[in-house]
Amino acid sequence: MSTSPGTSGGTSAALLTDHYELTMLQSAIGSGAAHRRSVFELFPRRLPAGRRYGVVAGVGRALDTIESFRFTATEIDFLREERIVDEATLEFLAGYRFNGDIWGYPEGETYFPYSPLMVVEASFAEAVLLETVMLSIYNHDAAIASAASRMTWAAGDRPCIEMGSRRTHEWAAVASARAAYVAGFTASSNLQACRQYGVPSTGTSAHSFTLLHDTEADAFRAQVQSLGKGTTLLVDTYDIAEAVRLGVEIAGPDLGAVRIDSGDLGVLAERVRAQLDELGAPNTRIVVTSDLDEFAIAGLASAPVDGYGVGTQLVVGSGHPTCGFVYKLVAREDESGTMVGVAKKSKDKISVGGRKYALRRLGPDRVAQAEVIGIGQPVTNDGNDRSLLVPLVRDGYVVGREPLKDARERHLRSRAELPLVARQLSKGDPAIETRFEGFE
Repeated sequence: MSTSPGTSGGTSAALLTDHYELTMLQSAIGSGAAHRRSVFELFPRRLPAGRRYGVVAGVGRALDTIESFRFTATEIDFLREERIVDEATLEFLAGYRFNGDIWGYPEGETYFPYSPLMVVEASFAEAVLLETVMLSIYNHDAAIASAASRMTWAAGDRPCIEMGSRRTHEWAAVASARAAYVAGFTASSNLQACRQYGVPSTGTSAHSFTLLHDTEADAFRAQVQSLGKGTTLLVDTYDIAEAVRLGVEIAGPDLGAVRIDSGDLGVLAERVRAQLDELGAPNTRIVVTSDLDEFAIAGLASAPVDGYGVGTQLVVGSGHPTCGFVYKLVAREDESGTMVGVAKKSKDKISVGGRKYALRRLGPDRVAQAEVIGIGQPVTNDGNDRSLLVPLVRDGYVVGREPLKDARERHLRSRAELPLVARQLSKGDPAIETRFEGFE
């Protein structure tokens, strides 16, 4: 099966990293510090500007990548030929396998500033090598899922279909379809996402199919004959009203749907709905596409639209293509064998030292009140709170893999417990505050 680099069954993920991860390793081996026990954490210092919450995605892909993060003879030969690191480091890399523990927020969970989305406990040598690829996966997938969540919340009960494959890198398209599905999209146009992750796929035709035929009627007849009366006909190649008339004439009142891909979608949907009803096709649905984002979807809330196809704006994170996650060393073993907190203190890039724990503080009404982060010890649960960290890897073995349907269900539950302000699309502060316990 053809898979992207770093996925289970694919090629090694070991070189999906930055050069300096290996030179740091070489220097640490030389100083004798490489095998010190360490804790790294992946977290956001802030949400993207104006966002009220974020969505964790990419966890399953990250776990697949950790399993395939091996330096085979091919990678070792490349590093030797390019003189990236010395022989002692190459010897270490040849036997590399992550043997530590990883805790993290499960996929689909919502997050806020400083949420410890991934806590990696291992030797420095083992943990530092995962930095770049973990950030690559989490920053991309969470950006897509966060945008998708806003879109599906704005859409309400109307389904959203992911169709952005042609607007991004071919493998980013697969990851985007997966992340969107976690955050509530019902299907994707991408067949590799269907094959690799089980994301339902869907699709009918483009304008080129209509243009191929001598008449629009010929194109519609061919599609209905091939795909059945329940198909979706694209009606804006020429004249929308005429196309709708032809569609019902050819397929009858059981025509599944019509798709509008241009123009003032709200106004056109009103006209098409009235026309379909007059033609005796009240059950024919109206699907709209054309550079939709969460704002456009919200603006169509009162229009007689039955579903949305979202492409470009989804796969670019609707203006925020990355989440700004960082991966920082927060604790390490000192010369006496004691674990001590460490943190970066430079201006505007402050980190908080010490191993973190996290819970979602809930009120009596089960509405979220705060993200509470414990430093060095678990947070005190007042009996109405929800722990956020779950085991993902134990002693180097993946223990946190789960079906995507579990992540989808978790996302709906997590999003539903946020205060109403989280639904607002206008710019503002995070929906809940982040509090530290034990912060000095």
